[in-house]
Amino acid sequence: MGRKLAAGNWKMNGLNASLKEAQALAEMFPAPKVDILLCPPATLVASMAAALAHTKIDVGGQDCHMKTSGAHTGDISAEMLADAGADYVILGHSERRADHGETDAVVCEKTMAAVMAGLKPVVCVGETLAQREAGETLEIIRHQLSASLPDAVDLSKLVVAYEPVWAIGTGKIPTLEQIAEVHDDIRATLTARYGDTANDVPLLYGGSVKPGNAAEIFATSNVDGALVGGASLKAADFAGIITALEAA
Repeated sequence: MGRKLAAGNWKMNGLNASLKEAQALAEMFPAPKVDILLCPPATLVASMAAALAHTKIDVGGQDCHMKTSGAHTGDISAEMLADAGADYVILGHSERRADHGETDAVVCEKTMAAVMAGLKPVVCVGETLAQREAGETLEIIRHQLSASLPDAVDLSKLVVAYEPVWAIGTGKIPTLEQIAEVHDDIRATLTARYGDTANDVPLLYGGSVKPGNAAEIFATSNVDGALVGGASLKAADFAGIITALEAA
Protein backbone atom coordinates (compact mmCIF):
# COMPACT_ATOMS: atom_id res chain seq x y z
CA MET A 1 0.00 0.00 0.00
CA GLY A 2 1.19 3.50 -0.80
CA ARG A 3 1.46 6.45 1.52
CA LYS A 4 -1.87 7.52 2.96
CA LEU A 5 -2.95 10.99 1.85
CA ALA A 6 -6.00 13.13 2.56
CA ALA A 7 -6.04 15.88 -0.07
CA GLY A 8 -8.46 18.78 -0.13
CA ASN A 9 -9.25 20.57 -3.39
CA TRP A 10 -10.87 23.93 -2.63
CA LYS A 11 -11.50 24.55 -6.35
CA MET A 12 -12.66 28.16 -7.02
CA ASN A 13 -13.55 28.80 -3.39
CA GLY A 14 -11.81 30.70 -0.61
CA LEU A 15 -10.77 34.20 0.37
CA ASN A 16 -8.20 35.35 2.91
CA ALA A 17 -10.77 34.86 5.67
CA SER A 18 -10.88 31.17 4.73
CA LEU A 19 -7.34 30.67 6.00
CA LYS A 20 -8.78 30.28 9.48
CA GLU A 21 -10.19 26.92 8.37
CA ALA A 22 -6.73 25.74 7.33
CA GLN A 23 -5.28 26.93 10.62
CA ALA A 24 -8.07 25.22 12.56
CA LEU A 25 -7.35 21.96 10.73
CA ALA A 26 -3.67 22.23 11.62
CA GLU A 27 -4.58 22.68 15.28
CA MET A 28 -6.75 19.55 15.14
CA PHE A 29 -3.89 17.47 13.69
CA PRO A 30 -0.59 18.61 15.22
CA ALA A 31 0.91 15.15 14.61
CA PRO A 32 -1.21 13.40 11.97
CA LYS A 33 -0.74 9.72 11.18
CA VAL A 34 -1.33 10.39 7.47
CA ASP A 35 -0.24 13.05 4.99
CA ILE A 36 -2.61 16.02 4.74
CA LEU A 37 -2.77 18.36 1.75
CA LEU A 38 -4.81 21.49 1.05
CA CYS A 39 -5.01 22.92 -2.48
CA PRO A 40 -6.53 26.41 -2.35
CA PRO A 41 -7.05 28.74 -5.32
CA ALA A 42 -3.85 30.29 -6.65
CA THR A 43 -4.54 33.58 -4.86
CA LEU A 44 -4.16 31.82 -1.49
CA VAL A 45 -1.23 29.46 -2.11
CA ALA A 46 1.46 31.78 -0.74
CA SER A 47 -0.54 33.00 2.23
CA MET A 48 -1.69 29.48 3.14
CA ALA A 49 1.85 28.15 2.83
CA ALA A 50 3.01 30.89 5.21
CA ALA A 51 0.16 30.23 7.64
CA LEU A 52 0.90 26.49 7.70
CA ALA A 53 4.69 26.73 7.55
CA HIS A 54 5.25 25.21 10.98
CA THR A 55 2.50 22.61 10.78
CA LYS A 56 2.22 19.11 9.35
CA ILE A 57 -0.12 20.17 6.52
CA ASP A 58 1.19 20.56 2.97
CA VAL A 59 -0.09 23.07 0.41
CA GLY A 60 -0.63 22.52 -3.31
CA GLY A 61 -1.81 24.25 -6.45
CA GLN A 62 -4.77 23.19 -8.56
CA ASP A 63 -3.04 23.41 -11.95
CA CYS A 64 0.14 24.61 -13.61
CA HIS A 65 1.36 25.48 -17.09
CA MET A 66 3.73 23.16 -18.91
CA LYS A 67 6.22 25.98 -19.61
CA THR A 68 8.45 27.55 -16.98
CA SER A 69 7.71 31.12 -18.12
CA GLY A 70 6.61 33.13 -21.13
CA ALA A 71 3.73 34.93 -22.79
CA HIS A 72 0.91 32.97 -21.17
CA THR A 73 -1.39 35.55 -19.64
CA GLY A 74 -3.28 34.27 -16.63
CA ASP A 75 -1.28 31.06 -16.30
CA ILE A 76 1.00 29.94 -13.47
CA SER A 77 4.08 27.79 -13.85
CA ALA A 78 5.04 24.90 -11.60
CA GLU A 79 8.15 26.83 -10.61
CA MET A 80 5.97 29.76 -9.50
CA LEU A 81 3.84 27.45 -7.35
CA ALA A 82 6.95 26.00 -5.73
CA ASP A 83 8.28 29.51 -5.17
CA ALA A 84 4.99 30.41 -3.46
CA GLY A 85 5.44 27.52 -1.04
CA ALA A 86 3.49 24.72 -2.72
CA ASP A 87 4.56 21.10 -2.34
CA TYR A 88 2.02 19.47 -4.67
CA VAL A 89 -0.10 20.30 -7.71
CA ILE A 90 -3.32 18.72 -8.95
CA LEU A 91 -3.18 17.91 -12.68
CA GLY A 92 -5.71 16.57 -15.17
CA HIS A 93 -8.74 17.10 -12.96
CA SER A 94 -11.90 16.32 -14.91
CA GLU A 95 -13.02 19.94 -14.56
CA ARG A 96 -9.81 21.09 -16.25
CA ARG A 97 -10.19 18.43 -18.93
CA ALA A 98 -13.82 19.40 -19.57
CA ASP A 99 -13.75 23.18 -19.05
CA HIS A 100 -10.38 23.86 -20.64
CA GLY A 101 -10.08 21.05 -23.16
CA GLU A 102 -7.00 19.55 -21.55
CA THR A 103 -5.87 16.39 -23.31
CA ASP A 104 -3.84 13.53 -21.86
CA ALA A 105 -0.83 14.88 -23.75
CA VAL A 106 -1.21 18.27 -22.08
CA VAL A 107 -1.53 16.62 -18.67
CA CYS A 108 1.65 14.65 -19.37
CA GLU A 109 3.57 17.82 -20.21
CA LYS A 110 2.30 19.48 -17.05
CA THR A 111 3.28 16.44 -15.01
CA MET A 112 6.82 16.64 -16.33
CA ALA A 113 6.92 20.38 -15.56
CA ALA A 114 5.72 19.73 -12.01
CA VAL A 115 8.37 17.08 -11.41
CA MET A 116 11.10 19.36 -12.79
CA ALA A 117 9.99 22.09 -10.37
CA GLY A 118 10.14 19.72 -7.42
CA LEU A 119 6.38 19.46 -6.96
CA LYS A 120 4.49 16.23 -6.33
CA PRO A 121 1.87 15.82 -9.07
CA VAL A 122 -1.58 14.49 -8.19
CA VAL A 123 -2.68 13.16 -11.58
CA CYS A 124 -6.43 12.62 -11.95
CA VAL A 125 -8.20 10.06 -14.12
CA GLY A 126 -11.85 9.09 -14.42
CA GLU A 127 -14.70 8.13 -16.69
CA THR A 128 -17.95 9.89 -17.61
CA LEU A 129 -21.35 8.36 -16.90
CA ALA A 130 -21.75 7.48 -20.59
CA GLN A 131 -18.42 5.67 -20.58
CA ARG A 132 -19.33 3.83 -17.38
CA GLU A 133 -22.68 2.71 -18.78
CA ALA A 134 -20.98 1.59 -22.00
CA GLY A 135 -18.65 -0.67 -20.02
CA GLU A 136 -15.58 1.33 -21.08
CA THR A 137 -14.36 2.42 -17.64
CA LEU A 138 -11.17 0.37 -17.38
CA GLU A 139 -10.24 0.96 -21.01
CA ILE A 140 -10.66 4.74 -20.60
CA ILE A 141 -8.64 4.89 -17.39
CA ARG A 142 -5.83 2.70 -18.72
CA HIS A 143 -5.53 5.03 -21.70
CA GLN A 144 -5.53 8.11 -19.48
CA LEU A 145 -2.80 6.63 -17.31
CA SER A 146 -0.73 5.62 -20.33
CA ALA A 147 -0.92 9.03 -21.99
CA SER A 148 -1.00 11.33 -18.93
CA LEU A 149 2.07 9.95 -17.16
CA PRO A 150 5.60 10.32 -18.52
CA ASP A 151 7.89 7.29 -18.73
CA ALA A 152 10.45 8.95 -16.48
CA VAL A 153 8.76 10.00 -13.25
CA ASP A 154 9.86 9.73 -9.64
CA LEU A 155 7.24 7.35 -8.27
CA SER A 156 8.06 8.41 -4.72
CA LYS A 157 6.59 11.83 -5.61
CA LEU A 158 3.67 10.68 -7.76
CA VAL A 159 0.02 10.48 -6.62
CA VAL A 160 -2.84 9.16 -8.77
CA ALA A 161 -6.46 10.05 -8.07
CA TYR A 162 -9.46 8.19 -9.47
CA GLU A 163 -12.42 10.51 -9.81
CA PRO A 164 -15.43 9.19 -11.70
CA VAL A 165 -16.69 12.33 -13.42
CA TRP A 166 -20.31 11.49 -12.70
CA ALA A 167 -19.67 11.30 -8.94
CA ILE A 168 -18.00 14.69 -8.47
CA GLY A 169 -20.24 16.98 -6.46
CA THR A 170 -23.35 14.94 -7.26
CA GLY A 171 -23.70 12.98 -4.06
CA LYS A 172 -23.51 9.79 -6.14
CA ILE A 173 -20.66 7.35 -5.63
CA PRO A 174 -19.75 4.06 -7.28
CA THR A 175 -20.31 0.91 -5.30
CA LEU A 176 -17.41 -0.24 -3.18
CA GLU A 177 -16.94 -3.10 -5.63
CA GLN A 178 -16.69 -0.66 -8.53
CA ILE A 179 -14.14 1.47 -6.65
CA ALA A 180 -12.08 -1.61 -5.82
CA GLU A 181 -12.18 -2.82 -9.42
CA VAL A 182 -10.81 0.47 -10.73
CA HIS A 183 -8.20 0.95 -8.00
CA ASP A 184 -6.94 -2.62 -8.37
CA ASP A 185 -6.67 -2.13 -12.13
CA ILE A 186 -4.83 1.19 -11.72
CA ARG A 187 -2.33 -0.50 -9.40
CA ALA A 188 -1.84 -3.35 -11.87
CA THR A 189 -1.45 -0.93 -14.78
CA LEU A 190 1.15 1.15 -12.95
CA THR A 191 3.05 -1.95 -11.81
CA ALA A 192 3.12 -3.37 -15.33
CA ARG A 193 4.64 -0.14 -16.61
CA TYR A 194 6.94 0.94 -13.79
CA GLY A 195 7.63 -2.20 -11.77
CA ASP A 196 7.00 -3.06 -8.14
CA THR A 197 7.89 0.44 -6.92
CA ALA A 198 4.47 1.47 -8.25
CA ASN A 199 3.05 -0.22 -5.16
CA ASP A 200 4.21 2.84 -3.22
CA VAL A 201 2.17 5.31 -5.29
CA PRO A 202 -0.85 6.52 -3.28
CA LEU A 203 -4.13 5.89 -5.08
CA LEU A 204 -6.78 8.35 -3.99
CA TYR A 205 -10.51 8.11 -4.53
CA GLY A 206 -12.42 11.31 -5.24
CA GLY A 207 -16.09 12.01 -5.78
CA SER A 208 -18.59 12.97 -3.06
CA VAL A 209 -16.38 11.74 -0.20
CA LYS A 210 -17.86 12.75 3.16
CA PRO A 211 -17.21 11.90 6.82
CA GLY A 212 -20.20 9.54 6.69
CA ASN A 213 -18.88 7.34 3.85
CA ALA A 214 -15.12 7.78 4.22
CA ALA A 215 -14.45 4.77 6.47
CA GLU A 216 -15.99 2.23 4.12
CA ILE A 217 -14.23 3.77 1.11
CA PHE A 218 -10.86 3.66 2.89
CA ALA A 219 -11.43 -0.01 3.75
CA THR A 220 -11.65 -0.78 0.03
CA SER A 221 -8.82 -2.49 -1.85
CA ASN A 222 -5.98 -0.20 -3.00
CA VAL A 223 -7.60 3.00 -1.71
CA ASP A 224 -4.85 4.96 0.04
CA GLY A 225 -6.77 8.17 0.67
CA ALA A 226 -9.08 10.69 -0.90
CA LEU A 227 -9.14 13.80 -3.06
CA VAL A 228 -11.92 15.76 -1.40
CA GLY A 229 -13.81 18.72 -2.83
CA GLY A 230 -16.54 20.53 -0.93
CA ALA A 231 -16.03 18.64 2.32
CA SER A 232 -12.48 20.01 2.58
CA LEU A 233 -13.59 23.64 2.81
CA LYS A 234 -14.53 23.36 6.47
CA ALA A 235 -12.04 22.02 9.00
CA ALA A 236 -14.73 20.15 10.95
CA ASP A 237 -15.89 18.26 7.84
CA PHE A 238 -12.43 17.45 6.53
CA ALA A 239 -11.31 16.36 9.99
CA GLY A 240 -13.85 13.55 9.98
CA ILE A 241 -12.43 12.23 6.71
CA ILE A 242 -8.84 12.50 7.93
CA THR A 243 -9.73 10.68 11.16
CA ALA A 244 -11.33 7.88 9.14
CA LEU A 245 -8.15 7.57 7.05
CA GLU A 246 -5.97 7.45 10.15
CA ALA A 247 -8.08 4.58 11.45
CA ALA A 248 -8.07 2.64 8.16
